[in-house]
Amino acid sequence: MQPGQYGRVPQPTQYPQYPAQRYPQSAPPAPAAPARFPGAESGTQFPQQRPPANPPTFGDGGGPANPPPGGGGSGGGSGESGGEARKVPPRPRFLFVAFLLLVLVAVLMVQAYVQAQVATPKNVHLSGDSDQVPDSVLNGGPIIDTTHDKPYSYRLPQKTIALTFDDGPDEKWTPLVLDLLKKYDAHATFFLVGSAVTEHPDLVKRMVEEGHEVGIHSFTHPEMSEMGAWERKLQYSQTQMAIVGAAGVTTSLLRFPYSSQADAIDNVYWPIVEEAGKLGYLNVVNDTDSEDWKKEGVDKIVNKAYPSDKRYGAVSLFHDAGGNRAMTLAAIEKMLPRFRNEGYQFVTVGEGLKKSPDWNNNDGGSNFQAMQPASAGEIWRGRAMIWVVQASGWFVTGLVGLLTVVGVLTLARLVLMLVLATVHARKRRSKNFRWGPEFLEPVSVVVPAYNEKEGIAAAVRSLATSNYPMVEVIVVDDGSSDNTAEIAEGLGFANVRVVRVPNGGKPAALNIGTAWARADVIVMVDGDTIFEPDSVYELVQPFADARVGGVAGNVKVGNRQSIVARWQHIEYVIGFNLDRRMYDILQCMPTIPGAIGAFRREALRDVGGVSHETLAEDTDLTIAMGRAGWKVVYEEKARAWTEAPSTIQQLWKQRYRWSYGTMQAMWKHRKAVFESGPSGRFGRFGLVFLGIFQVGLPLFAPLIDVFALYGLVAYDAALSAAAWVGMLALQFFLAVFAFKLDKEKLGPLWSLPAQQFVYRQLMYAVMIQSVVTALTGARLRWHKLHRTGLTAPGQPS
Repeated sequence: MQPGQYGRVPQPTQYPQYPAQRYPQSAPPAPAAPARFPGAESGTQFPQQRPPANPPTFGDGGGPANPPPGGGGSGGGSGESGGEARKVPPRPRFLFVAFLLLVLVAVLMVQAYVQAQVATPKNVHLSGDSDQVPDSVLNGGPIIDTTHDKPYSYRLPQKTIALTFDDGPDEKWTPLVLDLLKKYDAHATFFLVGSAVTEHPDLVKRMVEEGHEVGIHSFTHPEMSEMGAWERKLQYSQTQMAIVGAAGVTTSLLRFPYSSQADAIDNVYWPIVEEAGKLGYLNVVNDTDSEDWKKEGVDKIVNKAYPSDKRYGAVSLFHDAGGNRAMTLAAIEKMLPRFRNEGYQFVTVGEGLKKSPDWNNNDGGSNFQAMQPASAGEIWRGRAMIWVVQASGWFVTGLVGLLTVVGVLTLARLVLMLVLATVHARKRRSKNFRWGPEFLEPVSVVVPAYNEKEGIAAAVRSLATSNYPMVEVIVVDDGSSDNTAEIAEGLGFANVRVVRVPNGGKPAALNIGTAWARADVIVMVDGDTIFEPDSVYELVQPFADARVGGVAGNVKVGNRQSIVARWQHIEYVIGFNLDRRMYDILQCMPTIPGAIGAFRREALRDVGGVSHETLAEDTDLTIAMGRAGWKVVYEEKARAWTEAPSTIQQLWKQRYRWSYGTMQAMWKHRKAVFESGPSGRFGRFGLVFLGIFQVGLPLFAPLIDVFALYGLVAYDAALSAAAWVGMLALQFFLAVFAFKLDKEKLGPLWSLPAQQFVYRQLMYAVMIQSVVTALTGARLRWHKLHRTGLTAPGQPS
């Protein structure tokens, strides 16, 4: 392919003499042209070069003999277009992310409910008037049957004790209670909390297998009088289902949380007792309460278990959960042999009921069983519920661990950024800091452009009129369908060339522009970006150090009128620029931004030019340079103004591509982690940092917000709010630090709280969808962003 084949491209013999351009007065005269420009005149004129007989290959300065293959379209500011065909996933939707969030919230709420943190009244009801309660109940026994039209009350026969244990099962104390009962061959009745059953179903199975009875004590241990009828029914049914799933039996025994003795039933609780009877439950209170929770001593616990009326036996209340039960165990150990020596026998509630002198007289039947085998369908439903609750528990436990890691990494990153950014600023702003001898060699600026009619004039003008003494601007029109090329040509600058090529994508356009460039230092600029007069000069000064292969400039958001753009301005200052200072010190810069970056031609040649294999060609190129051993630095004084997306939809498209492209680049260079030399060093530092801080943290950072809301609803609201405010305070401190460091006005920070609540969530969603896109193997196409154009700094709008 001969130079000019693509159309209206000046032949190298026609290159004009560029007018002299003075840098600030302190700059010395430009040095003589380098040797690679034979025949160049001295002074500030850009050297002429005659084309060789055969077209040169990439990097030789005359034009591309074999243009690089088309990439994914012109990206960044130059527009995102065409290129090779790609498998396109469905358009980005909030629905998927919303679904993931809904699942997460559902899991958290399940755990909050299971842990009795939500929908669980805790105010204990104090007994009141009882004139509506039948005397037979108030003066009767601890077992109350309201399953019939008429209520019945039953006592245990003399010298009969039904040991009952509430609030379990507990993974520590319940096995010890069971061991003790087995040792003395005694059976008891355990009134179980359903949520605990789902956590320890094996213990419930053991209870039944060893001959004990189980009853319902609610699912989350609420104050029943403060709940609606449907909520109470749900408490019973959930616990019943958990018991079925754990032991394969149903139970007709029920004991309310915080219940006492029969004479404590009042007008509030009597309808609840009747309601439970209609559902088929026998309500069990107690005759004697050991009050083992008071921990008043073993002897007191034992003595309180004796029946107060020696004519009858007793249903005696103990606990196998809810705290340290060592004293309860000691009391049971002492009580069992002692009571037996005194003629007492120990039974379950169901066995004691059948021994009641009133039982058969009331047609209860000798075949009554407190527990019945469940059907196969009921067992599977019960097991499914247990599995779901257990899975949610494991999931939340994992999330808590992950949240801890995220929190530690977030704080570590914060500290690292503060320290290293301070070191970077002090080092670069030191009066004695120099990159080396002042760099004033010729510079070629390549501007890939696709449909950039809104901003190309301002961008090219800012480059062509730069204060740098020797600069040429090459605008590569990448098959634009508008008049981008005509606008650039119509500006009339002698040091601006327009190269028209068929649409091949941004990487191809950059490679073609580099091939046409005549200087050894190539500046790459997006077509919507405006340089300040000194930016080219500041950007190329690091090349005085022969080790430097690339330089990242300081990107500024130029259109800060909309709230979305203002949020991006905050992000650029806090995130991108602080990150680049940190990476500069650590010598593992991952990205030279497409808006303003400079490269040594030799470094570009070493890595094969700009690759089209990822959607983040700037990250891909920068990583390749780092692996090749070139030093990549950040120059804060080289500022460029870019047009940021002004709507949520445009922002989503841009960041979706950035995130996906970054992951592509990381995957492409993954082998660097295991290599030696510069490539291995970058892989083990740069790629790891990139994975943790730019993929991992953004991916899992939503946990902080979700758990903050979870804490407000289901935990300690004051503590959660304090932690959230603390995080906001840290973010604000970091923002002020970054703005001061970048010499920015603090005014835009008024929108920081809104950014934390809205913008961050959007970035989370983008990252999540990008990861899903990558995992599904879909390839994302480029998106052309809508441009309105910027005004160069210092020029009227």
